[in-house]
Parts: sequence; structure tokens; C-alpha cells
Amino acid sequence: MQTATVSELASASTVESSTSRYARAIQASKRIRWDIDRDVIRGRNFDFSRTFLPSSLSKVDELEFLDAAERRLLSQVQGRSYVNIFGLVERYIGAKVLQLSGQHWLGDQVALEALVRFSDEELKHQELFRRLEAMLAARMPSGYVPVAEPNAVARFVLGKRTWAVLALTSHIELFTQSHYKQSIEPREDLCPLWKDVFMYHWREESQHAILDELEWVAENAKIDDAERDAAVGDLIDLIAGVDGILQAQAAADTKYFLDTSARAFDAAQRERVGATMLRAYRWQYIVSGVQHPHFAELLAGMTTEAQMQRIVAALTPILQ
Repeated sequence: MQTATVSELASASTVESSTSRYARAIQASKRIRWDIDRDVIRGRNFDFSRTFLPSSLSKVDELEFLDAAERRLLSQVQGRSYVNIFGLVERYIGAKVLQLSGQHWLGDQVALEALVRFSDEELKHQELFRRLEAMLAARMPSGYVPVAEPNAVARFVLGKRTWAVLALTSHIELFTQSHYKQSIEPREDLCPLWKDVFMYHWREESQHAILDELEWVAENAKIDDAERDAAVGDLIDLIAGVDGILQAQAAADTKYFLDTSARAFDAAQRERVGATMLRAYRWQYIVSGVQHPHFAELLAGMTTEAQMQRIVAALTPILQ
């Protein structure tokens, strides 16, 4: 009888372990499945007497010259962009997950089902955020501008190597978890509909984070050192691309906030609103993700010290 080698047994164990994690994600997906109208919106609308994005994310507490109504308005402006930016990134994520599912078409059918469910849920999230934007547009003053076009962003991201795209996606899925658990869930003063949106979103994204990690680790095992080094360059390009969107959205949202406020601000105050808006957006969409302990552990485990230094150098201006 032929005896399996240690490496063959280890490989079989890894496959079994991955399959079991895909299976758990499927079971969770079935258990927590929700419907936009029945579970989330439930005939409600946004309560504009309440805060949307909490101050730990919006950084509004840094602007001591704003009164309570102005702080609430700024939270609502940022909350609207929070809705739209999630809808934006889920355009590319859904397309990438469908692409990745092709690797399992004639292979692990458990993994295939998990990824098909993942892509279906991402399509549902896009629909949810489109509907929320329409609801917000109907109630908020005109002049709000979403600066990035979803398909253009998706084409840019999907043009990069899979390793880099999965790194960016893992980072997004993980900061989604920490934003909800640390900043949104504990607050009782938020608009109930806005808070529920991100509670339901968090439930499904919790499973997506697991699937992203499985696919990223698998991709990392397939590529050689040279390809990984090039992928690190792609990740740095993606970070720069995200930051470019954030700079433009922060500028647009600053103008919208100042234009819709009930009073005029002096030049120094306007400058501080703009700087705080950008700092908040960089915190929300870049810094809180790269500083997530699990993301940092995953990234360090898949890169060399030199590659990490390149990533840190690219992040340093943003972190400052």
C-alpha cells in the first residue's frame, strides 16, 4: 500500500480545513439572510433630527465651533457618503467574487456555493445603497455630489493583480466589522434606519471577511516572489487611488456642508472643516483598515520586510 507523504497529508488537511470554513460561511449565510424591504427599510424613512455617522468616525468633535445642529448636519453629509462609498466598492467586489468563483466551477463545490452566495449578497447590498441614496436625495438639499463613478472605479481596481485586489477587499471587509461593533452599535442616539442598515450589512459582511481571507491566502500560495512583489506595487497603486477618491469626496462634501449650513463660517473655520473631513475619510476607509490587527497580521505574513517598508512608506503621508 502506498503511504502518503507528510506534505500530502498537510495539503489534504488544509483543503479540508478550507472547505469546512466555506461550509460554515454557507450555513451562516442561510441563517442570517435578510430582505431589504421586510427586514431593513420596513416602510421607514431617515430621521433627520438624529445623528447618522457617529463622532468617532466623523471626527466632528474636533470642530468645537460647530453647534449641535451643525454637528448633526455634518454627520448626515458624511453618512450619505458612507452609504455611497460602500455602494461604490461593492461594485468591484461583486465582480471580483464572480471571477474568483470560476476557479471552483469544476472543483470544490462548497467553495463555489459560498462565493456565489457572497456575490448575490453584494448585489443586494448595491441595490440597498442605491435605494438609500434615492431616499436621501429626496430629503436633503440639492448640491450633493458623489465624485466617483462605480464602473470606472471597478475597472481600475479589477485591472490590478488578484493578490492586491483581495488585500484591498480584506481590508475593507475587516474595517466594516470594527466600524459597526466599535462605533455604530454602541450608540443609541443614531437615526434608527441608518443604524439598522449597517447592522444588517455587518451581519453578511462578517462572512464575507472570512471568504476574502480564504481566497487571498489561496492566491498568495499560487504566486512566486516576483509576482508578489509586483502585486505589492499594485496594492500601493490601489491605496493611492482610494485616497484620490477620498480627497475629492472630502472637498465636495465640505462645499456641500458649508453651502447648506444656516450660517457663514470664516476662512479659518472653513479650512478646518475641510481638513477634518479629509482626516475623517482617511480614517474611515484607509487607516482603520490597515491598523486592524487581523489585517496587519495577514499582510505581514504574506510580505517580506522590504515589501512592508514600501507599503508603510506609501501610507505614511495618509497616516500623518
